[in-house]
Amino acid sequence: MCTKLMKPTLKCMNMQNTIMTNIETEFWNADEAFRYFYKTISKHGRKFADTRALFNVGFTLHKPEMRMIPTSMRKWNHEYAEAEWQWYLSGDRNIKKLGEIYGKIPPIWKRMADENGNVNSNYGWQWQRTDQLNYVINKLKKHKHTRHAAISIYDAKEHIKYDNDTPCTYAVQFTNVENRLNMCVTMRSNDLWYGFCNDQYQFSKLQELVCKETSLDMGSYYHFAHNLHIYSDKLGL
Repeated sequence: MCTKLMKPTLKCMNMQNTIMTNIETEFWNADEAFRYFYKTISKHGRKFADTRALFNVGFTLHKPEMRMIPTSMRKWNHEYAEAEWQWYLSGDRNIKKLGEIYGKIPPIWKRMADENGNVNSNYGWQWQRTDQLNYVINKLKKHKHTRHAAISIYDAKEHIKYDNDTPCTYAVQFTNVENRLNMCVTMRSNDLWYGFCNDQYQFSKLQELVCKETSLDMGSYYHFAHNLHIYSDKLGL
């Protein structure tokens, strides 16, 4: 067993990192990544609360515009994903707006909303705070090699506001590499089944939007999650 008093040895480090050995990190699209990580987490994920999880997982989607999840067992709902995108575009973080767009409010959003119906995890509301999205677009237009084109979402300095709803995404950053817009999404926690499938849809649409505003071609989408997990009720399907 590894203890804080032991000198870090190769054996000790391997015990901690076995689940990350030989992990794949390059995928054509989101569905490929979903199918791969569903199998990998199911087989190698570490038991963590009511989940199986991999830690510090990063991978690239080379065709982020191929954002559909056709894998049959997932029964992914494109109509809902698009409604969520339209909700984000509205900048209105109240779940009533989602209900107007989609026709109903999914129970998970009802659980996350405060007494006024507002949520923190409407990422469109987040990227419009202090005009972050326009800031990113202008930076990319004015400075080809900017490293400032980043949107902040989760902020521990706001933890007193996170009683019902803590955003899973830390930040989204954009980089112009040879006139192709690459994007990096960094997450503190990501549920593969619901979170990743819908989040990648929203973020790849955001990447597409920024491409149009900056006249850049679509590049790659790098997705990093400190904790990438599957809840127990979705294992073994």
